[in-house]
Amino acid sequence: MRSAVVVGAGLGGLAVAGALARSGWRVTLLERADRVRPETTAVVLWPNGVRALRALGLGAGLDAIATPLPDGGVRRPDGHWLVQPRPTPAERMPVVVHREDLHDALIAGLGDQVELRTGVTVRTVRAASGERPAVGDGRHTVEADLVVAADGADSEIRRQLAPETAVVSSGCAAWRAVIPWYRAPQLPDEVYGETLGAGYRFVAASLGDRGNAGASRRGGIYWVATAAGAPRPEPPETQLALLKRWYAGWPAPIATLLDATDPADLVQQEIRELRPLPRAYGFPAGPGGVVLLGDAAHAMPPHLGQGACLAFEDAATLSALLRESRLPDAVAAYDRLRRPRAATMVRQTRRMSAVLQTRGRLALRARDAALGTISPRLRNTAATAAASWHPPA
Repeated sequence: MRSAVVVGAGLGGLAVAGALARSGWRVTLLERADRVRPETTAVVLWPNGVRALRALGLGAGLDAIATPLPDGGVRRPDGHWLVQPRPTPAERMPVVVHREDLHDALIAGLGDQVELRTGVTVRTVRAASGERPAVGDGRHTVEADLVVAADGADSEIRRQLAPETAVVSSGCAAWRAVIPWYRAPQLPDEVYGETLGAGYRFVAASLGDRGNAGASRRGGIYWVATAAGAPRPEPPETQLALLKRWYAGWPAPIATLLDATDPADLVQQEIRELRPLPRAYGFPAGPGGVVLLGDAAHAMPPHLGQGACLAFEDAATLSALLRESRLPDAVAAYDRLRRPRAATMVRQTRRMSAVLQTRGRLALRARDAALGTISPRLRNTAATAAASWHPPA
């Protein structure tokens, strides 16, 4: 029986660990935290992410927890429309899923063939020709035919194998929250769209239907606020007060949503990215090798919502290649397929970042005047790339 060590029990790590186990691999899943638990927020999945989950055999579970997310348009802080809402073809429409629901589906997909070890901080990696790949925590070493580094943007495995890559700030921070239905305000629309200011952005959407608990096990209203600058060190109550001040006067229902948010709902995140991207995503070693997956391979700003989608693409691609190829060939093919794909999506995300983070009165006027053309074009390019991805045959 072939063996794998997956480092990191985030969305990508859980997805690939379950896929390998269902293919007959013996899998050890290592997680640095003492418990495996998700954020109490949500995630947007574009068609490529949905297709990847279906390829991994998780489509049925996804259908029960996902909510379609029609185009809500883009407004200025004064309420003026920059981009009017547009009909979205079904094959290009994203869905929004509560992270806890998605986490539960991925945990269920692990089955009983995955050994989960928590509280393990990987400090060393071995990826030398002639030796089996291995990772260690300074006390114990775990060998396997394949090591999957799904340990996030701060991946120690990537740091050792691709030292040319650094984690840098994207110059902004994000706050996310889900207001559960029992506390959510009554609002006329189900999808509220995006509002864009000078270095500030607010996006909101419905998770399921207030009157239909079957649409999502954990429903409510999901919102994301992005602001230029570093994360705030203050407690959540102060952070929420700052958000209310920053977004005061913005169009409805932003103030209403912030008022309905409990400080305990708030999740703050510094937006970071990898620059440059790693020179390789696959490192042959012994009978197999080491591969980078998810944020360990291509952490990027969330402006196009592709972080989780690319992680699921990685997992689906690796799983398909391992079914059809010898292990060393699969490692090489994974590197060959994933690096150009990730580079394309990162490039498009950085273009959108430049648009969203425009500052200065004259630059803002130029951006707003052109946004009706620029934003749809960038979004359409990203949507086309997302919709066109398919797992290897």
